[in-house]
Amino acid sequence: MEKAPERMRKPSPRYKVLLHNDPVNTMEYVVSTLRQVVPALSEQDAIAVMLEAHNTGVGLVIVCDLEPAEFYCETLKAKGLTSTLEPEQ
Repeated sequence: MEKAPERMRKPSPRYKVLLHNDPVNTMEYVVSTLRQVVPALSEQDAIAVMLEAHNTGVGLVIVCDLEPAEFYCETLKAKGLTSTLEPEQ
């Protein structure tokens, strides 16, 4: 019996969910929205993302597979925040 060659599974590409600074929403709203939309974020993590976006113009929310990244990005947008996706490289 011949043994079939083992297939190497490539890990799926991962995507960065980015939060952009905006002059409209309060810092408290941004932190609470981040925590609602991305349950993996602790209060401290959400504050750090908000401050990064506030101070540098863009903050890294999470790095994950495409499907959850799209969900997080679209949900943040639906709640009035500016969010984009980009491939992790």
